[in-house]
Amino acid sequence: MLSDTRRSPIDFTLRLAGWRGHLLALLAGLAVPLSFAPFGIWPLTLLCPALLALSLHGLDGRRALWRSFWFGLGMYGSGASWVIVSISGYGGASLPLATLLTGIFITGLALVFSLPFYLLGRYWRGSAAVPAFAACWVLGEWLRSWLFTGFPWLYIGYGHIHTWLAGWAPVAGVFGVGLACVLSAAALADTLLRPGRRRALAATGLVALLWLGGWGLQGLEWTETVDRPITVGMAQGNIPQELKWAPHFLQPTLARYRDMSAQLWQNDWVIWPEAAVPLLFHEAGAYLEEMHERAGNSDTALITGILFDDYYGQVGAEPAYYNSIIGLGLGSGIYHKRRLVPFGEYVPLDKYLRGLIAFFDLPTSIIDPGPERQQGLRAGAYRLAPFICYEVVYPDLVAASAAASHALITISNDAWFGDSIGPIQHLEMAQMRALETRRYLIRSTNNGISAIVDRRGKITRRSEQFVQQTLSGEVMAVRGSTPFMWWGSWPVVALCVLLLGATWLRRRGAP
Repeated sequence: MLSDTRRSPIDFTLRLAGWRGHLLALLAGLAVPLSFAPFGIWPLTLLCPALLALSLHGLDGRRALWRSFWFGLGMYGSGASWVIVSISGYGGASLPLATLLTGIFITGLALVFSLPFYLLGRYWRGSAAVPAFAACWVLGEWLRSWLFTGFPWLYIGYGHIHTWLAGWAPVAGVFGVGLACVLSAAALADTLLRPGRRRALAATGLVALLWLGGWGLQGLEWTETVDRPITVGMAQGNIPQELKWAPHFLQPTLARYRDMSAQLWQNDWVIWPEAAVPLLFHEAGAYLEEMHERAGNSDTALITGILFDDYYGQVGAEPAYYNSIIGLGLGSGIYHKRRLVPFGEYVPLDKYLRGLIAFFDLPTSIIDPGPERQQGLRAGAYRLAPFICYEVVYPDLVAASAAASHALITISNDAWFGDSIGPIQHLEMAQMRALETRRYLIRSTNNGISAIVDRRGKITRRSEQFVQQTLSGEVMAVRGSTPFMWWGSWPVVALCVLLLGATWLRRRGAP
């Protein structure tokens, strides 16, 4: 019989029945984004999943779905509600309509978050809680990386860029870091639910293995630097979003980047942000030729964002429009963005939604996705793996493209998100890409945060937000591949499936 100081799992589950459990899940979800930038309270990546695991104990599929929905609603409500800035501030929607659309968006994400936990309650209730819960969490993150084109945001592994678990990133990516984190959290919850010396020792051993393993892996280099340091300069124009495509502000914009770059031509590379040149490629010939000549005369590679229009060489054909990066001077090549932002660059269900409200008819929502296989860019003798804005949050996309590159470059215009935590979260995810691939990453933005990230995911140089500023620093060319670049996220996904299969078989075989 249990002593008075120890409660049984049944008693604990009863105490979390109904609204108490939902409230606990909601509060735990609300706290998750505090573990990411700009707050960085990483212990919450352990506490919050542990609280969810506790609140799910003993629930069947339907109740687990509803309970985890409240967790997801809190997590995305506090961590992704900044999209209202884009919808209302720049999308032309009224505040009530923007609030409604943001609510629909967050509710949809919460439902997707809860789906794996329905399966947990339906098929794995009463089985080994630790591996099954962790596997469902990580498979849910993977699901959100591609379902409906994906919204790969708020992955729990991002909270560990600066902890020992970061050592797993070059091996297993952000999903592997997340798996180690949630296994640790679930082990903590399990010892609280079913206290006992053997379980406590097993949980301690698992946590020690995961964390000490990450610490040990941090000492492995995986890649190596080559040649001398490369000097990089960035022009952060800080063009207001409401003036970005205004015809009367075209010449001031072009003049601003021309003048800001005058002090940067001594660098090996000069980087301008996403769509820095607010013209279609075929309309910007004279300006691009001028910049090409200035960069070439300075022995500099200039990399800039621009919208590219491709008429397929046919008279009267409808053009394709791409969000692109081009190289000038000692730079060469062109890259078309492959992962587009819904509504910002294309409109899902276009024939039904376009024209209903201003937000569904933004001037940049006519972009076509670029081909999956592209050559990337060159800057002198070096190959660059380019990514535009949202693309850098897709771990497997970056890992695959990084294999043939010496450095990563991402350009963005985070003015869409105003003074919210969105751009800061965006930078943190870019840091993880540098850590996964062990490559330097250059991030050039319109209004901040522009940064240089070393191959261990640490920021060496960064700009302020909402200021016109140049930023200079050094990177190194890198060669070699990390294990994550070889196999991507598939081993972690397969491991999660195996964990679920093993625990299901164990449950089936239990008397």
